[in-house]
Amino acid sequence: MLSRPKPGESEMDLLRFQSQFLAAGAAPAVQLVKKGNRGGSDANSDRPTLQDHRDVVMLDNLPDLPPALVPSPPKRARSSPCHPLPEDEDPEEKLRRHDQHITAVLTKIIERDTSSVTVNLPMPSGVAFPAVFHRSRDTQGKSATSGKRSIFAQEIAARRIAEARVPSVGEVVPNLGPPEGAVTCETPTPRDQGCQLPGSSHSFQGPNLVTGKGLRDQEAEQEAQTIHEENIARLQAMAPEEILQEQQRLLAQLDPSLVAFLRSHSRTQEQTGEKASEEQRPGGPSANVSKEKPLMSAFASEPRKGDKLEPEAPALALPMTPQKEWLHMDTVELEKLHWTQDLPPLRRQQTQERMQARFSLQGELLAPDVDLPTHLGLHHHGEEAERAGYSLQELFHLTRSQVSQQRALALHVLAQVISRAQAGEFGDRLAGSVLSLLLDAGFLFLLRFSLDDRVDGVIAAAIRALRALLVAPGDEELLDSTFSWYHGALTFPLMPSQEDKEDEDEDEECPAEKAKRKSPEEESRPPPDLARHDVIKGLLATSLLPRLRYLLEVTYPGPAVVLDILAVLIRLARHSLESATRVLECPRLIETIVREFLPTSWSPVGAGPTPSLYKVPCATAMKLLRVLASAGRNIAARLLSSFDLRSRLCRFIAEAPQELALPPEEAETLSTEALRLWAVAASYGQGGDLYRELYPVLMRALQVVPQELSTHPPQPLSMQRIAALLTLLTQLTLAAGSTPAEAISDSAEASLSATPSLVTWTQVSGLQPLVEPCLRQTLKLLSRPEMWRAVGPVPVACLLFLGAYYQAWSQQPSSCPEDWLQDMERLSEELLLPLLSQPTLGGLWDSLRHCSPLCNPLSCAPAPEAPPSLVSLGCSGGCPSLSLAGSASPFPFLTALLSLLNTLAQIHKGLCGQLAAILAAPGLQNYFLQCVAPGAAPHLTPFSAWALRHEYHLQYLALALAQKAAALQLLPAPHAALHHGMALALLSRLLPGSEHLAHELLLSCVFRLELLPERTSGGPEAADFSDQLSLGSSKVPWCGQGTLLAQACQDLPSIRSCYLTHCLPARASLLASQALHRGELQRVPTLLLPVPMEPLLPTDWPFLPLIHLYHRASDTPSGLSPMDTVGTAMRVLQWVLVLESWRPQALWAVPPAARLARLMCVFLVDSELFRESRVQHLVAALLAQLCQPQILPNLNLDCPLPGLTSFPDLYANFLDHFEAVSFGDHLFGALVLLPLQRRFSVTLRLALFGEHVGALRALSLPLTQLPVSLECYTVPPEDNLALLQLYFRTLVTGALRPHWCPVLYAVAVAHVNSFIFSQDPQSSDEVKAARRSMLQKTWLLADEGLRQHLLHYKLPNSTLPEGFELYSQLPPLRQHYLQRLTSTVLQNGVSET
Repeated sequence: MLSRPKPGESEMDLLRFQSQFLAAGAAPAVQLVKKGNRGGSDANSDRPTLQDHRDVVMLDNLPDLPPALVPSPPKRARSSPCHPLPEDEDPEEKLRRHDQHITAVLTKIIERDTSSVTVNLPMPSGVAFPAVFHRSRDTQGKSATSGKRSIFAQEIAARRIAEARVPSVGEVVPNLGPPEGAVTCETPTPRDQGCQLPGSSHSFQGPNLVTGKGLRDQEAEQEAQTIHEENIARLQAMAPEEILQEQQRLLAQLDPSLVAFLRSHSRTQEQTGEKASEEQRPGGPSANVSKEKPLMSAFASEPRKGDKLEPEAPALALPMTPQKEWLHMDTVELEKLHWTQDLPPLRRQQTQERMQARFSLQGELLAPDVDLPTHLGLHHHGEEAERAGYSLQELFHLTRSQVSQQRALALHVLAQVISRAQAGEFGDRLAGSVLSLLLDAGFLFLLRFSLDDRVDGVIAAAIRALRALLVAPGDEELLDSTFSWYHGALTFPLMPSQEDKEDEDEDEECPAEKAKRKSPEEESRPPPDLARHDVIKGLLATSLLPRLRYLLEVTYPGPAVVLDILAVLIRLARHSLESATRVLECPRLIETIVREFLPTSWSPVGAGPTPSLYKVPCATAMKLLRVLASAGRNIAARLLSSFDLRSRLCRFIAEAPQELALPPEEAETLSTEALRLWAVAASYGQGGDLYRELYPVLMRALQVVPQELSTHPPQPLSMQRIAALLTLLTQLTLAAGSTPAEAISDSAEASLSATPSLVTWTQVSGLQPLVEPCLRQTLKLLSRPEMWRAVGPVPVACLLFLGAYYQAWSQQPSSCPEDWLQDMERLSEELLLPLLSQPTLGGLWDSLRHCSPLCNPLSCAPAPEAPPSLVSLGCSGGCPSLSLAGSASPFPFLTALLSLLNTLAQIHKGLCGQLAAILAAPGLQNYFLQCVAPGAAPHLTPFSAWALRHEYHLQYLALALAQKAAALQLLPAPHAALHHGMALALLSRLLPGSEHLAHELLLSCVFRLELLPERTSGGPEAADFSDQLSLGSSKVPWCGQGTLLAQACQDLPSIRSCYLTHCLPARASLLASQALHRGELQRVPTLLLPVPMEPLLPTDWPFLPLIHLYHRASDTPSGLSPMDTVGTAMRVLQWVLVLESWRPQALWAVPPAARLARLMCVFLVDSELFRESRVQHLVAALLAQLCQPQILPNLNLDCPLPGLTSFPDLYANFLDHFEAVSFGDHLFGALVLLPLQRRFSVTLRLALFGEHVGALRALSLPLTQLPVSLECYTVPPEDNLALLQLYFRTLVTGALRPHWCPVLYAVAVAHVNSFIFSQDPQSSDEVKAARRSMLQKTWLLADEGLRQHLLHYKLPNSTLPEGFELYSQLPPLRQHYLQRLTSTVLQNGVSET
């Protein structure tokens, strides 16, 4: 008998069983009947017939791969030639009739009819992806019948339960019928009257669950009714107890979500039937209805013990009743009508938790508890439906709507939100920054995608939002209003100051070369990465400029969109030279703007809204060209030559604003911007040929200025235009004063565009008689504050013009010096001296402190919405009147006045004494005192850098005038000291772009002997007397500070030369700054200043040459030249000594620990430098300064020090050098001992006693020469056990002896004595054991002297040879404690440590 296959047997085993079965010849258990071949009997005639017609599996002929699942083409049956078929009989029909295969059963399956099925799209979600389910969630409350379902299936089931509000299995109500009180029909239909259960009043109107859906229409109803009747018959045959038992069994087996579905479906069907029956009654919907009990009401009154009855969900209260005749309301889906309900009541916030910010359609931040009506359209959102307004997330979602109006509305609201945020309207009501949140969320690229929209309204809204994001209106107003100030056309780039590390050492490169070199690297970075650090660079990487050009050139947008695009382009041009170049080189962009918005002929435009800006002059377009020209000399030259700007400038300047056939304000602004553009070109020495053509126009405009100034009240736009005109004349005058030799520049970029000036002195010599009356007329308004503020920029421009005029006049070789000297005297006597004596001018000096950013650091606080990747000045809310940029600011006028006075004093030395009287103004003196006093400097922000630069101009001009007066011995001593302190403070504060001012301060003010009145008023003698009175005079006999100070004053020229060598900025930056401040127009490369990342010089600039010397020595193994080393070190030490003695406020910004570290560098530079006697005297004097009682407490070696990574590392290097080359030098040893004081880190003491024990023998500094008190080393007692053990070891082994290292010997003895006799009960067992062992070893010491010192130490006393006092006899407590331990030693022996 053959065995059956078993689990684990392979296919070979099955084939073996088959061969055995065939060999046995047994009868098969199943008889297979094969059908004939449709293709005829000849098809397989040559195949051998198997015995017994049995199926045999052959693996040899099977293919290796399964057949492809490709449907074969339909085949028609063919008749066999041996058995022809009748003509009227279909072969396929005959085969189907005789077919008994399993396929005959499968072919009877009725396919579902989906022609009438409604296809519903999935519900949209508020997030991009569904929430991720975590396995860590609590699963205790899940159904016990869930079995082995997947986590996803369990999660879906739980969600359905929550949505249907169905209790868990243990709490399921045994009731499948409608709830009690449900409205049902009173009379059943005739068909269902017999379908009632005995003893029950419930009737079945028809099937509820089985509807026949999916079958053909003619079969659906019949099949459903048949199934319904079978169910009714089965229920009628069952007893009520059996029905209840079956119901409980089903409830225990079914999924709770399925139970909820059955109930809801039953209720819906019954309610629909009831409403239909009510409509058929004569009384309509108001007919009486009865409240019948549900099917299981009789049994539901006796629930099981484990069941808990829960109230059903309340019926949905709709504001209207759905009617049958309404379209698509035949089946009411109540869950989709929730939005028609009334809003839930507004929740009152009871806690301090943060709530989501919501904004109105005007961008206003709505309070969480504000109750607004719904007709305002602020409640169309799902989350927090009761709260009005839209969150940023909902607005983002709305920007992706398919409805263009919704996209435009969302962008408009976001633009309003950004504008209000930048204006500071939200204040502290929002947590975090709105702009930073939007940028992190990708708002920048959302706007860029919106610009590619096809709907004009969406594009307009996107442009408006982009302008709100990039452009701060207050910034442009500020920069425009200060254009006529002293160097007001120069601005910092509005770009982030965080640069990559590889760009830190590239100061020598010009901006254009750096931009060209960096562009390939930046192009490889993706736009999101660029935008994360710089928004403008990220935008430019998205092809923004070609898109804006397309909008202007092709779509012809409205005026508002055109102005927004031009404002965005202006902001891009202000970013950097690279961005301005990209704007200029964008194909057809500038051509389109010039052609469309700066035409030379146009139809007259009246006042009011303009339907289109095309073919109409636009002042904003002219401003864009002016900002582009400010970015660089080459850009200005290309604008003038390639875009025919000369003819346009002539067109807009030749006619008065009232004759331009434009709205009055637009005409004034256009004329002003044209003059400013010409002034920018003239600042490079370009556009001089226009002056000859427009000379009559300019003369006529100057002659009309007095008449316009007499207008009451003065028009602000007219004043700005007059100031722009005077600024243009100033630049043309400077161009006329430039000599051909000055046009030669060392910069390749500047020399490329350098051309001889086309303006001659004879063409501008007649301007001064026309400008001076304007100045006189405006100065009469000085006593009237309101009128003075209205004409503010005009007197500033007049003073600057006069300064440039006299400077150019004095440089003319053909002019007679007597002529301009006499004219200067006339101007001084008639105008300037009376002005200086006016009391109202003193009021301007007094208001300096109130408007100064230095004196009021909070006025330069960063804006609340200032993301680091998007730089702005933060002037959206305007500037207060009492601020540097405010209307009441005295800075622009006083700066221009000081500039004119400096020019006159430099040319005419005889006027210096009279003009320097302005420096004695009390307001100026008080202002300087407050600027010199130590205080918190303003944080360096874009606005503070801009404001401080203008303030530093005033300070520098005042100091330059003071220097000229001091050179003539005309400056009183108190004023000289104050001005010298101010010069030192200003030198450490100057920002990039002011390299010329720093050079001039070093050259003429900082090291000027006349500004050091202490040298002649007993300063050196006072220093010597102070040394004699101080306690340190006997300790450091070589500290003759008076002699050292006198020698330093004599060596001031050498000191100045040293600092000029080491503290000068890069040559390219210095030359560019000199060209700007000296008026050498042919050498000016750009009007963009360097990015203000930090001041030009560090706060410790007096030590800068010494630091350079230290680094050079570290990089040069062979060593430096002794002459250079000694000279540089000595000059630095001399200057630092002068500052420490007479100008200590100049070093307040340098911590005493940093000064000590710099002094250590003197010993680390060379092995022989510290042996020079002059260097030793200077270092000793500076060490005495550091050890003064008022400075020593501020010496903190544990805090981070500027320019130093770690002081312990420096000290370790210092110990290595001391151990190698000191040879017991006392001054070197004093510097080694100073950081070992008890209050400093124990790491420094461990480094000496643990790793550099050999240095103890060279620390032979006597106790009398210790620069600080010995108590600084001994108090409080040492508590570090490792250090105490090192102290004891060095004493016992003899490495520390009193004649080798008297200071540290006394210190070690004091700490060891305090430790061995301390009896702190809170000490650990380890400390107690170490104390006991140390005391025992001390008692057993063979060295009687050391034993006596350790046991009988009393107090430190540096006057004694040992450095401490001894007990003649131990106190009783110590004696008793010692005897107790010694008795233990005698009994048990000495314990081992």
